Amino acid sequence: MHNNIGEKFTDVFKKYMPDSFVFALILTILVSLLAILGLNKSLFEVVNSWYDGFWMLLEFGMQMTLLIITGYSIALSPLIKKGINSITSFIKTPKQVYFFVIIIGVLLSMISWGWIVIAAVFARELALRVKGVHYPYLIACVYFSNNSWVTGLSSSIPLLLNTKGNYMIEGGIIPSTISTLYTLGSTLNVFMLLLYIIVTPLLMILLIPKKNTRELKDMLGEKTLQIEKTIKEEATGLKLSFKALSDTLNNNSLLPMLIVLMGGYFISSHFYKNGFDLNLNIMIFTFIILGLLLHKTPMRYSISIKRASSNISGILFQFPFYAGIMGIMTNTGLGKSLAGLISSVATIETYPFFSYLIGGIVNFAIPSGGGEYAVIGPSVIEAVKEIGANLSQSQVTEMIAKASLSIAYGESLTNLLQPFYLLLVIPIMGAGIKIQARDVMGYLVIPFLIYFILQSLMVVFIPLNF
Repeated sequence: MHNNIGEKFTDVFKKYMPDSFVFALILTILVSLLAILGLNKSLFEVVNSWYDGFWMLLEFGMQMTLLIITGYSIALSPLIKKGINSITSFIKTPKQVYFFVIIIGVLLSMISWGWIVIAAVFARELALRVKGVHYPYLIACVYFSNNSWVTGLSSSIPLLLNTKGNYMIEGGIIPSTISTLYTLGSTLNVFMLLLYIIVTPLLMILLIPKKNTRELKDMLGEKTLQIEKTIKEEATGLKLSFKALSDTLNNNSLLPMLIVLMGGYFISSHFYKNGFDLNLNIMIFTFIILGLLLHKTPMRYSISIKRASSNISGILFQFPFYAGIMGIMTNTGLGKSLAGLISSVATIETYPFFSYLIGGIVNFAIPSGGGEYAVIGPSVIEAVKEIGANLSQSQVTEMIAKASLSIAYGESLTNLLQPFYLLLVIPIMGAGIKIQARDVMGYLVIPFLIYFILQSLMVVFIPLNF
């Protein structure tokens, strides 16, 4: 029965959910109307806020684009392909594919949310090798596994709270930094981490569609399945018929290796000085240096980048529209008003649930953990401080930490109904086929409902620390 329900949800999404770009346009209009009708903002104020916000994610959008391209480029290298071949040789059945893809996706995302691109490449390779894999469902598995990032090393809200001189401290909202021992190292977060590692693969195996299997090979078609030249073969084919300095430079490994030495020195210094300090910039830089090392010559690396860049248009033009939505939420005060409204009804028993709920709701308009927290975090924390006015400072700090974690969990979960971060996965797993977010999102409705119930109970009843 559950399989029929999953298929029915997918049919509903196919019928009624538009392309992710149309989704962004509808959200833009909806948020604009809320600001005009709910806060009495003029159309001029809203449009100006929208335009000002339009450029807020340019850096982030470029980082996302480079993350996908450079990560995919590494996966195209001969050494990594050989490694994937070795691993995939032990995986023979569709159930094993789903299980290992989810486990790998969960673990990689706990290191950094951007590492889901590696799981996406791994999943695509398995889908080409193992017969009977339902490919849209496999994409849903990869996307769901990325949710674990919120419990891991790149979880933006806990990292922000532990950053000296952050805007929460400068604004007088919190008196000092809050150690990650209160957040990432808390009992609540450990239980949430175990939820993703243990329950996610088991749940998704239970929900595997039994009918209408859509295999990647069938979706690619005969022409696409023709054996593609290797990167080395393509690089060789571009050489001139006579000896030329340009070919020598294009296919020489000396220049890339010198750059690799320089980059390797900086990467080593960075982690030596800062510990395991992962951020988008150092991750992309590491991917670039590693890609140069693995592909060996400028020409081979250029070809790999070209192949990895074939399907990134969605990120390039949709990010500014989501940034515009963020601008409206931030500049008109709509985000703060929504946070204040929900927080006003919270009690010392229910504040974690309401924090979780508002994190999930606002995520539809601001699909960025750090960006969303900047808008609603101050209001929620002020409400928590008021609720805990008669408690000690250490108890209030724990309440703030738990509310902040709850926002993060809610924000992460509603990504299952929000196609924004699916733009990380589709460019890799959708290369060469016709597939859209609506073909995938329906399989995530049941996991969303189950996790919403489980996580709501966890944030309310599991203490921050025993």
